[in-house]
Amino acid sequence: MKSNSSTNTLVIGGAGYIGAQLVPQLVAAGRQVTVLGRSIAPRNELPASVDYVAGDFAQHDLIKRLLDTHQEVIHLAYATVPNTSFENPLADLLQNLPSTVQLFSEAADRGVKLVLVSSGGTVYGEVDELPIRETHPTKPISPYGVTKLTLENYAYLYAATHGLKFVCVRPANAYGVGQRPFVGQGFIATAMASAMRGVPIKIFGRHGTIRDYLYVSDLASGIVSALLHGHLSEIYNLGSGIGLSNLEVIEACKPLVHKFGYEVQVENLPERAFDVTANVLDSTKLQMDTGWKPLVGFDDGMIATRDWLARQTV
Repeated sequence: MKSNSSTNTLVIGGAGYIGAQLVPQLVAAGRQVTVLGRSIAPRNELPASVDYVAGDFAQHDLIKRLLDTHQEVIHLAYATVPNTSFENPLADLLQNLPSTVQLFSEAADRGVKLVLVSSGGTVYGEVDELPIRETHPTKPISPYGVTKLTLENYAYLYAATHGLKFVCVRPANAYGVGQRPFVGQGFIATAMASAMRGVPIKIFGRHGTIRDYLYVSDLASGIVSALLHGHLSEIYNLGSGIGLSNLEVIEACKPLVHKFGYEVQVENLPERAFDVTANVLDSTKLQMDTGWKPLVGFDDGMIATRDWLARQTV
């Protein structure tokens, strides 16, 4: 049974990569956590005090029952990644938009506070200046980014018309221990695993794209900070503020994997239409409003990622 003295927090998609770091931090913050995931059992180990519910948040009756007993919800789930959304933009909409808008409606009806984890890497599109502040125009060039931005706008709509209490977080590219390679997201894990398999690391264009990489535990702590201290109806960028091209990441990988006896090969592919050239996030607003700051430096994060991947069957 859940304790009536603590705050009950529902994490949708909390059994995945980010959730594995986020959920323990929520427990440490005094939350009684329920995780909703699609698989029968969670893919990652969860703290003993956490309740796990197998199901899809598109199941209307299930979501209503869960929200009846929770005061907070963190929405991590998303059915597609940028490259699959480009291949089938209609599916991206249908799989993500109706169920999330339904969630907004039910949360608003119950006065449940919601943290929407959006996308810092796709909602802005091509930008005029780096690092990007939250006030920068949003002109996404991928279906994934368009849908993410649309969800943000629906959250505002429900805040204005139904009193939805929400905070929006736009995270940078997570990396670190626990990230599976070759799943369409996670360049660092895929690059390292490619070297360990003896296959070329694929980049699109001569140098690849420039991205902001944030260690996963820092990303999780940023979400917790937004939940606890973020201002309602505000958007917060969540990143390191440092941009690295794919080629620069590969150069950083070389000495790390070479110590384990692996060599790095690179395969250059044509640029993709939905990849923005550069995306680096300014997290000053989050730091000022919540006191959040990243704790894991890039070099330390890369070593931890390498060591974890080396222990897996990559």
